[in-house]
Amino acid sequence: MNKSLLRPDPKLQPVYVSRLVARLDQAGSSIVLKYRDETITGHAFLASIFRFARALSNIGVGPNSLVALLAPNHPDALAIRYASNMIGAAATYLSVPSSAEARATLLRQIAPSLLVVFPETASLVPDRPGVRIAAVGGRIAGGSVQLDVLAAGQPGEPVPCRVRPNGLAVIISSGGSTGVPKGSWRSLSAYSAMVDVPTVASRRQLVNGRLAYLSQVLVDITLLGGGLVVLRDGFDEEDTLATIERDRITDLFLVEPQLFALMDHPDVARRDLSSLRTLTHIGASAPPTLRRRARERLGPILVHTYGASEMGIVSSLGPGDHDLAHPETYTSAGRIHPGVEVRFRRPDGTLANAGEVGGIEVRSPAIAGGYYNRPDLEAAAFRDGWYCSGDLGQLDAAGNLHILGRAADIASIGGTMISPTMIEDALCRLPSVRYAVAVLDPATATWIVAVEAWPGSAVDVAGCTHGIGAEYGSEAAALLRIVPVQRVPLTEQGKPDREAIQTAVETATRGTAETGGSANVAETDPSDPSRMRH
Repeated sequence: MNKSLLRPDPKLQPVYVSRLVARLDQAGSSIVLKYRDETITGHAFLASIFRFARALSNIGVGPNSLVALLAPNHPDALAIRYASNMIGAAATYLSVPSSAEARATLLRQIAPSLLVVFPETASLVPDRPGVRIAAVGGRIAGGSVQLDVLAAGQPGEPVPCRVRPNGLAVIISSGGSTGVPKGSWRSLSAYSAMVDVPTVASRRQLVNGRLAYLSQVLVDITLLGGGLVVLRDGFDEEDTLATIERDRITDLFLVEPQLFALMDHPDVARRDLSSLRTLTHIGASAPPTLRRRARERLGPILVHTYGASEMGIVSSLGPGDHDLAHPETYTSAGRIHPGVEVRFRRPDGTLANAGEVGGIEVRSPAIAGGYYNRPDLEAAAFRDGWYCSGDLGQLDAAGNLHILGRAADIASIGGTMISPTMIEDALCRLPSVRYAVAVLDPATATWIVAVEAWPGSAVDVAGCTHGIGAEYGSEAAALLRIVPVQRVPLTEQGKPDREAIQTAVETATRGTAETGGSANVAETDPSDPSRMRH
């Protein structure tokens, strides 16, 4: 083996994939990945990356190519992305919108040179995809290349790292909760800055969210730090708790609905979760009442962060900052990270003063270069090196960042701004409500609220309306459209599905018209079971 190719080139040392090669070689026979019943050592994983790099090169992938993957949480999916970057190509894990039309639109927007598909994802490929397809894990319809078979015939010796630090490297999907997901792109230098996060070699990271989102970043941070990644096929609260206990997981990331499902699961009380050092949550609204309940049930391990695929992590509130004696702690997203700049803009376009509420704009070394092949959206969100988040927030006197939510979801009633999180928090304090998600319907200027009851009970709809009235006044209560649901419908990322929540109201309203009853009485579950990801 040519060891010189395993040592980081001084010119490329800041680039993540060069450091990754050296770290995996250093890991040697130590396990770096676990997938189902399979364990993979550093050397074995490194050889897989080299084989895929050669296989991709042999089919014409190289600089200026873009490899897209419709992939499960599989070691080969990771190896293909790293191999792509090593030979100068860009890579992206595609998210999976619920409709075939949206998936086709997303594929047209990304327009990859090669689409890599696994048996688990073959059914998600649109008809007439208009792109070359390679298969991994078996033959699929339309798959002209069996990439893993081709890679198996290649030597596992090192290949030169032909990266382009300023070239397109990684596209990370947005959540897509407001339509077709957007892809924020980064050069190799910018992505390397994003994953240049201090960590420890004892880190054991559970990854059970889709690689299209923050999960890929957490994999890279863990492997670059010399830790172990445990891959699971998806989120299930019972499986997650069992995996933490069995594999002595130290770090876990969940979207808020997943966190709230996990903390309320009966297995929390009987599983040994003592290995867990941090449980980071991000991506959806986090009512203070539910954050306090998570702290009480899971202990001092919570990390609450604010960020997005476009701007990386902006701020965080660590385990030691979640103080049950100070309720105001649970309205905060913590302090802004070093190297990250945040400013706030008033509706009239001027910059807000210290402590004043305004639209959040962020600048940092890890910010995306824009939206890939979406110049229309890019022009509105990325301006002069700043990302305009669309969220409203403010800094308190102690320097903590407070997020009100999306500006488009916030209403002013009697001169007071009321956000969906405020409504959700008030409802979750009521004894009949386990979880609630509020979405502002701009067409009717009303809040659509999907509400879950505790198991074995029912939502007290009248009590919900009364509770909001007592908290925010009768005018606010009159704007609520409360729909009890079996489970709040979620996107494939695990975020609340805004479109499906609005569909819940339409379903309930139709039922009311047909029966002459009340839209707020019947338990309704409008979502397809495949979208229910608690």
